[in-house]
Amino acid sequence: MSKKGNSSGFMALVKPWLFLFGVIGLYGLGIVFAPESTYRALNISGSMFLQLALPVCLALIMMVILNRFLSPAVITLFLGRNAGIKGVFLSSLAGILSMGPVYAWYPLLSTLRDKGATEFHLANFIGNRSVKPVLLPVLIIYLGWHFTSVFVLVSLVGALIVACIVSLFCSNSRCPKIDRMS
Repeated sequence: MSKKGNSSGFMALVKPWLFLFGVIGLYGLGIVFAPESTYRALNISGSMFLQLALPVCLALIMMVILNRFLSPAVITLFLGRNAGIKGVFLSSLAGILSMGPVYAWYPLLSTLRDKGATEFHLANFIGNRSVKPVLLPVLIIYLGWHFTSVFVLVSLVGALIVACIVSLFCSNSRCPKIDRMS
């Protein structure tokens, strides 16, 4: 085996770990030169990690379930180009009922897109996340029925308008899928 072959094999093993080792090295230098600030930064980073762990794990579990039980044909049936009103209703309902930070849902939405969901339904899902049934009573108490009704209606219609615009400008030919593994 040539020396170049060994070198590229080693780099292939090391490349995924470079960022982690870089961060560990920076924290190591920080502990040496500014221990108080570094411990405070580690505390904040740990807190953020704990806040993100549950939503990211839930999204990963849902992705595994989707990959295991839902075929591209089923996704296309419910969220594809010919899904009709049931696709609009399903993507709206899923957006309204989804919990956690939106960025935790991005990997799941990407998986749905890869399996045949349209940009319209993905944008509709994201747009409908502003309506939260759990918070509606609080909104009604503080801002009243009239404001809450108008807000929810405008949010739902606005999500549909945004989804239409995204769908127009982001068809599969104009918005190519990105290879996330390179």
